[in-house]
Amino acid sequence: MGQVKVKRRFPGFKDLAGLMKFRKPVFNGRTRRLSRALTIYDLRDIAKRRTPQGPFDYTDGGADTESSLSRARKAFEAVEFQPRILRDVSDVDLSINMLGKKMSMPVGIAPTGFTRMMQTEGEYAGATAARDAGIPYTLSTMGTRSIEDVFRVAPDGRNWFQLYMWKDRDRSMNLVARAAKAGCDTLVLTVDVPVAGARLRDVRNGMTIPPSLTSKTILNALPRPSWWINFLTTDSLQFASLDSWNGTVAELLDSMFDPTVTIEDLKWIRKQWKGKLVVKGIQNVEDAKLVVKAGANAIILSNHGGRQLDRAPVPFHLIPEVRKALGKNFEIHVDTGIMHGADIIASIASGANFTWIGRAYLYGLMAGGKEGVDRSLEILRTQMIRTMKLLGVRSLAELKPEHVRFIERFKG
Repeated sequence: MGQVKVKRRFPGFKDLAGLMKFRKPVFNGRTRRLSRALTIYDLRDIAKRRTPQGPFDYTDGGADTESSLSRARKAFEAVEFQPRILRDVSDVDLSINMLGKKMSMPVGIAPTGFTRMMQTEGEYAGATAARDAGIPYTLSTMGTRSIEDVFRVAPDGRNWFQLYMWKDRDRSMNLVARAAKAGCDTLVLTVDVPVAGARLRDVRNGMTIPPSLTSKTILNALPRPSWWINFLTTDSLQFASLDSWNGTVAELLDSMFDPTVTIEDLKWIRKQWKGKLVVKGIQNVEDAKLVVKAGANAIILSNHGGRQLDRAPVPFHLIPEVRKALGKNFEIHVDTGIMHGADIIASIASGANFTWIGRAYLYGLMAGGKEGVDRSLEILRTQMIRTMKLLGVRSLAELKPEHVRFIERFKG
């Protein structure tokens, strides 16, 4: 058989003009680089280029071998969705009622410590981005802005406060009183920190507060001048919970965390705190039942982002059995390993009511301040909407366990 002969011609100017479309130049460097980020991992790549190793590794790393973190991420990647077809999904609603208030989507910003070391806008960027997105923001006990200042920049946001119970109980409850006075309606008690996890990246980096200028950090800073300019030309770190600290992160955490905390302390806090009480760090069914009985309004299944116990349970895997034990009406939240909108949808389908992100928003913060946090939330929103449409559902209430299949659960 012979070749098909195709008649050829030289394209004219009008032909070429119709094919060539020029984008308008974006002169703002931050806006330009963020617009190119299509995933949270893209934001992570930008963050790594722009942030010194110590702060970046503090965000990015986990404890010991970091298996708790890697397993949590692999659990989401191993999900097999079960879509339905021929459904009208022209309109998708991501809104959800969470602890009595409507949120625009089923994800909030989790408490993260030392946030201004990641990027100078720190807690202000997180709180205002959450407000603009219509989701909750949680200020950490280890935050680097005062409770009053953070709540003041976003007075119309849903601002929560996270508490580590200190050895000094009166000092702990003073923080709680300040949070209540500032307008906080929900207290998050983190219960998986009798001691700081072995965060080996921080130890190897000699991570200190404030960051130390050593020969290693100076060399690492040379290609990242904007971070150091921001750090050195803005006001010094102000902690939510203490006046100052000069030492390593590990030393600070071990000086604060109290290994004697028991369920009786939770009951004691419940009697004093009049707002909603959420307990974060639940990793098995029995403890879930225990804190519910002690008065928790919701729980967060969490292994602290893989930063505490190495080889800890995967929170995502716990959802079905905890849901079965607590019934359909109790609020179950989940965090750890969430890097894609599909991870959030899989969590909701599996039985969770709400999800929380830490690293995913911090990568955006390091990549571009408040605008970067906005971008991280927009990426997740877009991914959630697309995933729901492809699954054939229009609202979160339509998501069911049947939409998710666990495969290769314990491999890797």
